[in-house]
Amino acid sequence: MSISNLLLALIGTAQESPLKSAVLSLALVPLLYLIANELTRYNARLVGMKGPVGLPVVGNIWDIRINAAEKYRQWSTKFGAVYQIQLGNIPVVVINSAAAARDIFGKHSQAFSSRPEFYTFHKVVSNTAGTTIGTSPYSESLKRRRKGAASALNRPSVQTYVPHLDIESIDFVRELYTYGEAGAKPIDPMPMIQRLSLSLSLTLNWGVRLKSQEDDLFDEITHVEEEISKFRSTTGNLQDYIPILRLNPFNSHSAKAAEMRIRRDKYLDSLNRGLDERIANGTHNPCIQANVMLDKEAKLNKEELTSISLTMLSGGLDTLTTTTAWFLAVLANHPEVQEKAIHEIRKFYDSNDPMCDADDDQKCPYMVALVRESLRYFTVLRLALPRASIKDVVYDNITIPKGTIVFLNAWACNMDPSVWSDPFEFRPERWLEQPDAPLFTYGVGYRMCAGSLLANRELYLIYTRLISCFRIELYDNVNSHPIEGNSDPSSLVALPARFRAKFIPRDVDELKKVLESTA
Repeated sequence: MSISNLLLALIGTAQESPLKSAVLSLALVPLLYLIANELTRYNARLVGMKGPVGLPVVGNIWDIRINAAEKYRQWSTKFGAVYQIQLGNIPVVVINSAAAARDIFGKHSQAFSSRPEFYTFHKVVSNTAGTTIGTSPYSESLKRRRKGAASALNRPSVQTYVPHLDIESIDFVRELYTYGEAGAKPIDPMPMIQRLSLSLSLTLNWGVRLKSQEDDLFDEITHVEEEISKFRSTTGNLQDYIPILRLNPFNSHSAKAAEMRIRRDKYLDSLNRGLDERIANGTHNPCIQANVMLDKEAKLNKEELTSISLTMLSGGLDTLTTTTAWFLAVLANHPEVQEKAIHEIRKFYDSNDPMCDADDDQKCPYMVALVRESLRYFTVLRLALPRASIKDVVYDNITIPKGTIVFLNAWACNMDPSVWSDPFEFRPERWLEQPDAPLFTYGVGYRMCAGSLLANRELYLIYTRLISCFRIELYDNVNSHPIEGNSDPSSLVALPARFRAKFIPRDVDELKKVLESTA
């Protein structure tokens, strides 16, 4: 029966029985919505580009609900390095190889310079304090913020932050030593890692330290930022792709997002006001926020300064915390890596210098390789923050229209078999063999992470001091495989399961003496 005949039949039924008409309408409205939606979804697909079809209404959301980046990598073996998926009705181009990433984001860097806006994160979470630099759409304001952040994160600026890295990494070692009772007691290192990451973020951006896990800010910021990270997930917010869900009057998802926004606004306001007061009375410590505020050429308003603050806070907690957690898990499972690393460290520092030298700008090649391998192998932000095209781009004779969302699957690019013959092996030596190989953990092109120099310097010093001071002995079994060991496969950021280990001093007397002298 044709649709016109169906409508005529419905009109006839309605005239005969209003009750039957109401029942039929209730049954047919969802069906008609489904048909109309499927026509819309079909017409939205990019012409000529392959990709999985997906389910009605939700598209491929069901397929990628867990380990999305790994699912995308698996699909690339069937559909090619570049293909499309659909999240709800929205077509998304997914890039899964090193060559394709360099081609698309290298040759067309400006065309993919923007970010898409998602309802939950951009309209609910960020409607007061605004967004980070990384999550902001392209604009003149973004250009000003990136310029300000770049000046605060370039190599000369990073060198001025070394005293902060020195203090915080020593306190990290101190906490592992103290809470672990000099190696006698197994401990969960995550609270120490979180305090290290948060204190570094606060010190570098606002010039204030978080000296203890007992500080009220510790629990509040780590909890709120962890929850907000979930709202940035490309798979965990169905209402971003299915707008009708936003009409739910009992929408607990949006309510929680709003609650986290309010709580974040409170501590951001307190931190910013505190820095304003210290600048006014001349007692502030050198820090990124103060440097940008006092840079007359930057000309940033209050909202733009807050955006830089958010960037430093969320970026530091995401990358440093998660990478260090995975690193400790893999070290605990691989004592041979520890032994190789301490052997290489001792080429530059003897056992009488367990803290090494904070001014060492990554001169131990093996430790540099170890940092890069942990960034590659674990790729904590496996789907780099999504891009949005600002003009049409032709790739492989297929047009990617203006306004298209594009995902860089950094995980798949870092595991690219055309770059590495053994991508699923944790092997730091690969970076000594191929020092110029690409690394996609920080992204690629115009929107890659501006803080990569700082992050590399942080990780190098933390890793070197950890291995120089301790032999890490596994106590609880923990899976350090990046897929099998992921404790929350639906999260934006990959984390290992919590575990305990023993941090046994390599030279307890020497370490105790150094810690006492730096107290």
